[in-house]
Amino acid sequence: MKISRFLVVSALVGTLATSSFSQQGEQEPMNFFITSVGMGDGANLGGLAGADAHCQALASAVDRGDSAWRAYLSTQGRNAVNARDRIGEGPYYGAAGHMIARDKAHLHGDTLELARLGNGLNSFHARTEKGDFVNGITGRRLGQGPSVHDILTGSMPDGRAYTDGADHTCSNWTSNADGEGGAQVGHFDRQGLDNTSWNSTHGTRGCSQQSLIPSGGAGFFYCFTID
Repeated sequence: MKISRFLVVSALVGTLATSSFSQQGEQEPMNFFITSVGMGDGANLGGLAGADAHCQALASAVDRGDSAWRAYLSTQGRNAVNARDRIGEGPYYGAAGHMIARDKAHLHGDTLELARLGNGLNSFHARTEKGDFVNGITGRRLGQGPSVHDILTGSMPDGRAYTDGADHTCSNWTSNADGEGGAQVGHFDRQGLDNTSWNSTHGTRGCSQQSLIPSGGAGFFYCFTID
């Protein structure tokens, strides 16, 4: 794997952000990852059930299928679901053993102090279930391929569902149509012209696979265990 200078710097920053919460000893098992592949149908993931099944299948392929996995996605409307309520309490560790955050409050920056501290989710620590890096803006600039840093979440920065009248979840992850809505995404590499939120940066141009590409997406999403 080719590691850029930016990734090394990001690793140091992430380590400082989480060092006070890290524990010495045996590496903790992975309970967080970015999907290595999308589902190939834009933001139509087959609803939450389909997205969860995708997380479970990817985890099983790397011998982590013993845990129950859930997609970090919100839904809207009646019986809306908050992405933050679908995941375990933490601490959260990636495939390479890096701690992303100690708990939900740390992950989402629920207090001013935690928001200033930041979590450890960045281009070095946020990897696929295989432990591979995901290509972001820096990788694109280095000629490593197109950026796929847009991660589907459908969520506000606090990890909760939108309550306005706009569609931020492509019909609750069942639509691949354009012109009828979009999906809110975050940037795992914390880079971009918008804000640098990992879970709520901007909306997509539409819900089809082709509409996810222009802003730097491929239909990837975050997966966490529920325990």
